[in-house]
Amino acid sequence: MFGEYIKKKRLENNLSLREFCKKLNEDASNWSKVERGILSPPQDEQKLEKIAQIIKIKKKSADFQKLTDLSSIDAGKIPEYLMTDKKVMETLPVFLRTIGSVKPTPEELEKLITLIRKER
Repeated sequence: MFGEYIKKKRLENNLSLREFCKKLNEDASNWSKVERGILSPPQDEQKLEKIAQIIKIKKKSADFQKLTDLSSIDAGKIPEYLMTDKKVMETLPVFLRTIGSVKPTPEELEKLITLIRKER
């Protein structure tokens, strides 16, 4: 997900893989593996900020939040801002059951939907 997102944004900015990697100071063959989901995305905040700068994403924008969220998720982590939100953590089991094909109760689903709408 992270790699696909970055590649899409890179191409929208008319940046070749080599140009992007030169600006990021990364090896193109390794970065290609990140874009294809073979290697985990960077977790370092400064690196993510540099990526955002190169592909013209403003730091406090929804796109930047998406970039950092996808980086965490692809690395198998729950984004920190979710971990510290008690309401989100209470509904997380419902979410996990849902994506695991175990149908939640209508009450659980409604609670999750309400919380997601409130967070947006």
